[in-house]
Amino acid sequence: MPKPVTKYVCQNCGYSSLRWLGKCPECSSWNSFVEEIVNTDKRRISGRSKDLADFKLTNLSKVSEIDVKEDKRTKTAITELDRVLGGGIVAGSVILVGGDPGIGKSTLMMQLADKIKTKSILYVSGEESPKQIKLRCERLGFAHDDFYILAETSLEIIAVVIDKLNPDIVIIDSIQTVYRSELESSPGSISQLRESTAAVIQIAKAKNISFFLIGHITKEGVIAGPKVLEHMVDTVLQFEGERTHAYRVLRAIKNRFGSTNEIGIFEMTGAGLVEVKNPSEVFLSERSKGIAGSSVSASMEGTRPILIEVQALVSSSGYSVPQRTATGFDYKRLAILIAVLEKKIGIHLSKFDVFLNIAGGIKIEEPSIDLAAAMSICSSFKDSPIESDMLLLGEIGLGGEIRTISFADRRIQEAAKLGFKKIVLPKSNLKNFKQNGVLEYIPVETIHDAVKMIL
Repeated sequence: MPKPVTKYVCQNCGYSSLRWLGKCPECSSWNSFVEEIVNTDKRRISGRSKDLADFKLTNLSKVSEIDVKEDKRTKTAITELDRVLGGGIVAGSVILVGGDPGIGKSTLMMQLADKIKTKSILYVSGEESPKQIKLRCERLGFAHDDFYILAETSLEIIAVVIDKLNPDIVIIDSIQTVYRSELESSPGSISQLRESTAAVIQIAKAKNISFFLIGHITKEGVIAGPKVLEHMVDTVLQFEGERTHAYRVLRAIKNRFGSTNEIGIFEMTGAGLVEVKNPSEVFLSERSKGIAGSSVSASMEGTRPILIEVQALVSSSGYSVPQRTATGFDYKRLAILIAVLEKKIGIHLSKFDVFLNIAGGIKIEEPSIDLAAAMSICSSFKDSPIESDMLLLGEIGLGGEIRTISFADRRIQEAAKLGFKKIVLPKSNLKNFKQNGVLEYIPVETIHDAVKMIL
């Protein structure tokens, strides 16, 4: 059998070369060449042509004749993980779990394997020895009998073991270490990642086995990161969090079998990851009352509202260009809010450093917390605290108007459970609520109105 020949193809224009080039001579793009396999076996090609000639329409079906049944899911007994997956693990699915090294991906997979008692699980490790994995199992209190460990990186050997063992779930830790012998490139390269994942997907669909692929992301998010694989797999889960914080957020970036808006929240402890059942209460547990620059808002993460503390610090700058730092908040959004405050309120921040932080180490992207961020900045600038029982909701437009937000009722219900009494919200949202003796609604139309009502 002749050895496969590889070529390098530019991913932007399709220009091919027999060797890797840093810059494409056709479209002038940098680092765009990817290694691809070229099949030169004429006998195999002719045999394939004969097979195609004898091909029968056995896989062709009318859409009306297709029996659509709900995918049978396997519950993991980890509520936060099931929420993100859309209700459990779908048989035959390929799930990519990405995140920075040391964030807790392997720990999460080990705890998942321990919880699913009724399924046989194969854990393929290319980074740790069986003894190291055994020590981790003992630390986590692992008690699963039908659990197998394979320390191997060759995809061919892994495929043989899967064929003989026929497990229900396979966990590969990590996909960067797996390689195919017919490729000359080293493990972790783009070609190895793509071809190895393609082979895994074929096994998953043919044998109806669920795969979890663990992938590392570099600081730049390139080279060996799972970004290359996102379009290939069924589900992409991103494990986020700061290593200095105890809390971790599991977010679905892509999910063919469920919503991509759900998140799962965990706390990293000495005994592994612990589910956070009530994240709102946890994130507000260390909040100091009566401190300027602090406010509370509610963010919708999927179907669940989460109350968060938005902290701001405005201080005199010692630099010619003042600092603008945002943690857990979009930096560009912060720049917009500062510009609106300067234009509409007359707060001049050109000589002040502005720092904005979402407490707890989580990242919030939705604009409904704009009002809380802007009021925290104003509160710190004026050194005037915001009332501790007040919830701030609203998106701020470039004209200083407070825009309507979605799911306001769910956010307010969550705030009422935690004892909040005053709700500042867009006036356009007020028509959906009736005044009662428990909550006081404060409608605002512009950011100027909000400053007068809140501070």
